Amino acid sequence: MKKLSILIVLFSIFSCSKEKQQADSIVFNANIYTVNDDFGKAEAFAIKDGKFIEVGTSEAIKAKYASDNIIDANGKTIVPGFIDAHCHFLGLGLDQLDVDLVGTKSFVDVVKRVSDFQNEKQQDYIVGRGWDQNDWEEKTFPNKKLLDKLFPKTPVALIRIDGHATLCNQAALDLGGITINSKFDGGEVVIENGELTGVLIDNAVDLVWKHWPVGYTREDFANALLVAQDLCFDLGLTTVDDAGLDQYAIEIIDSLHTTGDLKMRVYAMASGTEENVDYYLNKGIIKTDRLNVRSFKFYADGALGSRGALLREPYSDKANHFGLLVTDLETFNQQAQKIANSEYQMNTHAIGDSANHAVLQTYNKVLSGKNDRRWRVEHAQVVSPEDFDLYKNVMPSIQPTHATSDMYWAEDRLGSERVKGAYAYKQLLNAYGKVALGTDFPVEQVSPFLTFYAAVARQDLEQFPEGGFQKENGLSREETLKGMTIWAAYSNFEENEKGSIESGKFADFIILDQDIMTVDQNEIPKIIVEQTFVGGEAQ
Repeated sequence: MKKLSILIVLFSIFSCSKEKQQADSIVFNANIYTVNDDFGKAEAFAIKDGKFIEVGTSEAIKAKYASDNIIDANGKTIVPGFIDAHCHFLGLGLDQLDVDLVGTKSFVDVVKRVSDFQNEKQQDYIVGRGWDQNDWEEKTFPNKKLLDKLFPKTPVALIRIDGHATLCNQAALDLGGITINSKFDGGEVVIENGELTGVLIDNAVDLVWKHWPVGYTREDFANALLVAQDLCFDLGLTTVDDAGLDQYAIEIIDSLHTTGDLKMRVYAMASGTEENVDYYLNKGIIKTDRLNVRSFKFYADGALGSRGALLREPYSDKANHFGLLVTDLETFNQQAQKIANSEYQMNTHAIGDSANHAVLQTYNKVLSGKNDRRWRVEHAQVVSPEDFDLYKNVMPSIQPTHATSDMYWAEDRLGSERVKGAYAYKQLLNAYGKVALGTDFPVEQVSPFLTFYAAVARQDLEQFPEGGFQKENGLSREETLKGMTIWAAYSNFEENEKGSIESGKFADFIILDQDIMTVDQNEIPKIIVEQTFVGGEAQ
């Protein structure tokens, strides 16, 4: 009887040792960069209820877990899903409904695209986006005369690639009653030889938009979000930080999350209007697994390409021109103090060295004595040497492709000395200890691989310039991957739920056709995402 009891116990122990835990999915035989604190590597992981439950070797994971969905990665590279820390997700989708002017090589090219679009669509109002005079042989702002001739009664508004300048024909200017005598705070009406050119800088275009008919329905917004989602999933993005949304758009995003149509995780920065600030501070932080609303997006100045960035000394290529202050300092300081007394984050667009200085001074003043607020400067593009120290308590949110897009003319704008403090990503990293990386799409292309390449190589796709643009401010591959994953998650107060492949975090990951950490540098832009997973589900 005693021997029988021992046998029963031994059989029980043996049976338990063979019983495996059930997982929803198992991925093995992979080259995994976990991006954990040690930047460790792994071969396999198990997923349950949309989260990683264990990460380790293929042998250990397969021995411990069973699943009906077992994926052999065949040695392919897996990294955490990319987080775009600054983009315009809704804007990307809406742009598909308007005239695409990206890549135009002349103003004649712009007009041809507008004409072709109108011949097909026959719209009462025409909107386009994406022109950049810096890409043309004639690198001056365009003039409305040809648009006036072709579209004498149809309002036309063509937005520059950066969103900070708009070319309007006379029919559009008439909507806002704009004349050569019109004046705007934080904006400029461009005049040449005593006549309107049609170019409106920053806030000057608001008067036109106020009279523009509401062109997008709720269905348009929903469709735009779903189109943008497909574009982003194809390129490995699993979280997007949409930099500037109104309440209506945020509520549509939330509703699409609820129905399950929108699976993209969204960190929504509410536009920094007085109405939005009051509404969301009263409502408090809104947080679900897919939506996080706890920040406001403000503008300090315009863009360098349209000479709207606010500089401390005049532009090198335009005498006595300093750029524009988009939000007056009194309003900015008042709003900053109000937000500092809440749990919300403040994220401010600052391009020029004067804008960066003003924002940093205000941030450091109102946050004195307040810990772990992670307030961000978006772009941080031109910084005075003495102001890098002010970034010790302010997180830089930067877009590496801006450096490689602007490098051809940045020195013309800034001069040989001032440009040294521009796109200074390594200095910003050294100051704060982390950087959040994004694209600013659709200002730049959506691809995070172009972000990675620009950060590391500091070159364009033709490997210009030799050795890289101000290469001393390039980032290492490890720093870049962190900036696109765990540091971006940190900038969103989400580092405990995403940004690395670790037990307990959302199973957001991507499978790549090449090893992004070891492949030849020039091959990085060509990497293909074979599969994107959000919460363990293939998209």
